Amino acid sequence: MNKNSDKFFSNLGLAMRAGKLVTGEDMVIESVRSGETKLVIVAEDASAGTFKKVNDKCIYYQVPIHQYGRRDQLGASIGKEARVVIGINDAGFARMLLKQLDRTEVDGIDQTRQQ
Repeated sequence: MNKNSDKFFSNLGLAMRAGKLVTGEDMVIESVRSGETKLVIVAEDASAGTFKKVNDKCIYYQVPIHQYGRRDQLGASIGKEARVVIGINDAGFARMLLKQLDRTEVDGIDQTRQQ
């Protein structure tokens, strides 16, 4: 794992401890509909159906969505079992995580995709 992905997962855990996350497909979709969610993270190993369902809601409600990490990495970073879909309900955490995602993409090397 590279430095940016370590920091991303660490900050995701911080958001969880602050009570600013929603996990699980149905809970995240409900939160997107209600306007609470500011950013959605979907595991790279999510099924095509799950990704399409969540992506369609995010597009309709204009919520940024990114695929990042594996389900076990997302779950471990928030102290839970494997998680496929995570919603961030705080604008500050969402901005910080988006910056880290952009930085990881700019680096051109995402070690989580190579493992």
